[in-house]
Amino acid sequence: MLDLMNIARTEADGGDLLGTLEALYEPADVRPDGYPDAIVWKGGNHDGKIEPVAHSLTDAYALLGTVAAIDVLGLPYYAVPMWSQIRHDKKLEPLSWFGNMPCTSIKWSTAGDAYVNDGNGERVVVMGKSGNAPLRTQAGVYCNVRPYGPITVVRCMPCLPYSQDKAKFDVDAKTGIIHSEMNTPGIQMAYAVRRFLSMVNETKKIGRVAYKPTQAMEDGINAGLLSWLLQDTKFTIGRKYAVDGYVEHKERVDRIIALLPDNFKEGMENWSGHIEQHISDTNYGILLWDLIEQNDSIVIATDLDGDRLTDLLADVSDPLRAFGDRVLKHVGSDNSMRNLWDEMGYTTGNGRDMTSVMHRMSGPPIHEQTLGSADAMLLRLLDGDESMGGTKKPYDPRIHFVLIRDAYKDANPDNKELHAWLDNALAAFDEVYSGERPGFLQGYEKLKEAIKPWGA
Repeated sequence: MLDLMNIARTEADGGDLLGTLEALYEPADVRPDGYPDAIVWKGGNHDGKIEPVAHSLTDAYALLGTVAAIDVLGLPYYAVPMWSQIRHDKKLEPLSWFGNMPCTSIKWSTAGDAYVNDGNGERVVVMGKSGNAPLRTQAGVYCNVRPYGPITVVRCMPCLPYSQDKAKFDVDAKTGIIHSEMNTPGIQMAYAVRRFLSMVNETKKIGRVAYKPTQAMEDGINAGLLSWLLQDTKFTIGRKYAVDGYVEHKERVDRIIALLPDNFKEGMENWSGHIEQHISDTNYGILLWDLIEQNDSIVIATDLDGDRLTDLLADVSDPLRAFGDRVLKHVGSDNSMRNLWDEMGYTTGNGRDMTSVMHRMSGPPIHEQTLGSADAMLLRLLDGDESMGGTKKPYDPRIHFVLIRDAYKDANPDNKELHAWLDNALAAFDEVYSGERPGFLQGYEKLKEAIKPWGA
């Protein structure tokens, strides 16, 4: 059994977390390209039968939950230290270590703001905030794919309408105008649009575009890339932008096209499907109708709008069910929307299990998940009362096991034995966590008893 509480206390107290974890693992024989001195550990059963997955060890339960889950499962893995203090101490280089690992990976996102030690006894805000944006840039990420019920969002990355360059970020003292460098890399956008069209072609789901070329200059360029990629294909277009972005911005778009591989559009002449071009603001309402009417659709959006769309999808099903319960009560029914939801064929829960996959221009994808309340919940564990007098439930580490299952299946698509083992492990988890949820440490002990490690 691992001493998980010692790990949690070491992190919370600003102790030697690197040394504590270094004692648990051995150095890996794999290094990210260009970083021979990177810290990479390995563990689990490296039996040569399955491709390992790389884990980022970030903060709070993103770290502790990962350490516990990989110990329970015993699958072969690599681990890269990436918690806020080490990111700060090494000036974000751990992001490059992780972002360039040559294998399928799992990235946990935690809160963007955190205080760390500056090396001189002072507390400062961590460099790079959560590290998400610089990681995507350094890893060559071009999009994030998030399926939820009938809707899949392709979120172009980085494509952020704010600056990552502090030297170019300022506020004009006379006008109050905020200046920022627009961070929308055209090459990544072209790759993201191509993946979007590929998914529409393969699934024949409705393709919805969520840009705002009428007002956002960078979205005019994005719409131009889309228009260029649609040329000489068999896609049909329903709603169409009033102005063709490729015609309007041809010179600028051609500069991006010149940087793409010569065979970038190879095979696309046979792609087909149906595309609707929307102004991004309207997509919120459209996706509500897609959820209600169970329309299968794939949406492409820039990073900022894509983030809003996926947040909406994650949150909207609970209020829809709550409203349904009010209607049932009003008409005198003793049924519940929880039952009717499933009977009516709806598959969206509350977004906690919404998977997220970031694709890189070279190398396997990165599976990503966010733990929004991980910090507060870890403090409750350290305080000795996870339930806060019975008003709260202890941390539920299920998402760790879900994400690990998805990543290993992705890395080992043809290994049916592994797929069955992963499904059985998740079923064992659900058995342990059915009924009254155990405390985190008690749950870890029960999972160690219930799940036989891979290869044991």
